[in-house]
Amino acid sequence: MQYAILLKQGEIVLKGQNRRAFEARLEANVRRAVLPFGAFDVYSKQSVVYVTPQAGADAPGAFEACRDVFGIVSLSLCAVCGKDMDEIYETARQYLEKELTAAKSFKVEARRADKAFPKTSIEISQDIGGRLSDEFPHLAVDVHNPELTVKVEIREEAAFLHGNPALGAGGLPVGSSGRAALLLSGGIDSPVAGYLAAKRGLSVFPLHFFSYPYTSNDAKEKVLSLARRLTRFGLEGRAAIVPFTRVQEAIAKGAPDELGTILTRRFMSKIAEAFCGKFHLEALITGENLGQVASQTLQSLAVTAQNIALPVLRPLICYDKREITEIARKIGTFEISSLPYEDCCTVFTPQRPATKPKLERVLAAEKKLPFDELVAEAVSAIEVITFS
Repeated sequence: MQYAILLKQGEIVLKGQNRRAFEARLEANVRRAVLPFGAFDVYSKQSVVYVTPQAGADAPGAFEACRDVFGIVSLSLCAVCGKDMDEIYETARQYLEKELTAAKSFKVEARRADKAFPKTSIEISQDIGGRLSDEFPHLAVDVHNPELTVKVEIREEAAFLHGNPALGAGGLPVGSSGRAALLLSGGIDSPVAGYLAAKRGLSVFPLHFFSYPYTSNDAKEKVLSLARRLTRFGLEGRAAIVPFTRVQEAIAKGAPDELGTILTRRFMSKIAEAFCGKFHLEALITGENLGQVASQTLQSLAVTAQNIALPVLRPLICYDKREITEIARKIGTFEISSLPYEDCCTVFTPQRPATKPKLERVLAAEKKLPFDELVAEAVSAIEVITFS
């Protein structure tokens, strides 16, 4: 049996004159997602992306990969046959036999994109629906709320048949909204923030701060595992590692203990901004969540971002922990994040961190540190790891 995958576009259909640019980006992302499963032709027509396998390609495997491609609202693995009513019926009977046997009610919904086809959409629905009723007499016809909808699409090249579509990932195609750096820790929050940013069309480059020997190589590998996992959703297939030990040691030795966390975050922001300039990224993404810890009060967030010009995107700012954890489980990062390896944010943690830091006091403490020198040294030593 021949197969094809139909991907229904989501928000893209609301775009105006730049809609084709979004479609082109979506097509490129789909090609990348299905590449491990063989050769496919990918093209858009009438708000649908068609993914047709060439000889030897794994269409079911490609279909599963397309579930995680942002920009798609629903998707269907279709059986493809000739535009003959007998062939259409026989293909529907065979391809959807399991669904037709399990369902209690159904309807046939036909769409005739090829206006040269001799039957109208209503006639196609009545013909195929009548035959299926005879073949599966337990099925009740319900045109308003059927358990199973058999869809028949008559297009110029062939007839496409499928059952109820699967839910797509939604959002916008990755890369259609620009590029940004994700401050990726080993915790639960930041991977979810990267996922949500990618869902809004951002191409996301993970950036991790590593403080060896206070944080181990196991901790580093944990973060790289998170970055690899996120490539499934279109994040860039590489991650950057910032050597952060000297910065944290300097803060611990030369700054008031209660300001240690805020100063650490300010160094991170400045290093990340320089990294963005080097790799042509337009924003920072963090997993910060309002009120969750001392560095995430309104006052702390304002002081943290005061020293950079880039926009800071905080997708999780108003989520609660239960919501974040649910998403982490859904995208497969929760188990990795739960591995018991330390993170640089837990190194030299103050006993009583400031929750309402004054900018003047933070700036005064910062002046006593070789700030620019430490930032430049860290940026120059950033390691970029590319995944196969």
